[in-house]
Amino acid sequence: MTELPRALTTRIAYENAWMRVREDLVRWPGGHEAIYGVVEKPDFAVVLPRDRDGWWMVEQYRYTIGRRAWEFPQGSWPAGHGGHTRELAAAELREETGFEAASLEHIGRLQEAYGFTSQGCDLYLATGLTPGEPEREPTEHGMVHRWVADEELDRMIRAGEVIDAVTIAALTLVRLHRG
Repeated sequence: MTELPRALTTRIAYENAWMRVREDLVRWPGGHEAIYGVVEKPDFAVVLPRDRDGWWMVEQYRYTIGRRAWEFPQGSWPAGHGGHTRELAAAELREETGFEAASLEHIGRLQEAYGFTSQGCDLYLATGLTPGEPEREPTEHGMVHRWVADEELDRMIRAGEVIDAVTIAALTLVRLHRG
């Protein structure tokens, strides 16, 4: 069996209500030692709301990149809360779009960016949508949602209007899943 890297020491470099940054001294196979930074964030759910021949998308300002972008509804439980990812998916869909889904089908799981974070996400295809009023959080001020036809979504991805890697990967998985 191949030897695996192991942490010799670990320390919390930074922590807040949304994330923790850990710094580990790791011994790699062969004896090499190096510092490895790990961002710990809670897992999240991504919802792909399917309606007719298109999708309901949200657009919001993303502080980390300094711009607005289109994506599928997504999010994690607030600090101190938890539950099954299906419940989280339903909550995020309702919060960001106002929709209730008759069906939430789990279509896969992805790791966000496993080179530096432990965060993963579960993907849900939402169908049988019933409209309602969004219940957005204060950080989602200015968020909008609208229906986007399949062909338009493809164009938006090519044009750089949809740049969220998880949204693009989720769309790919649901298209593979649906045949």
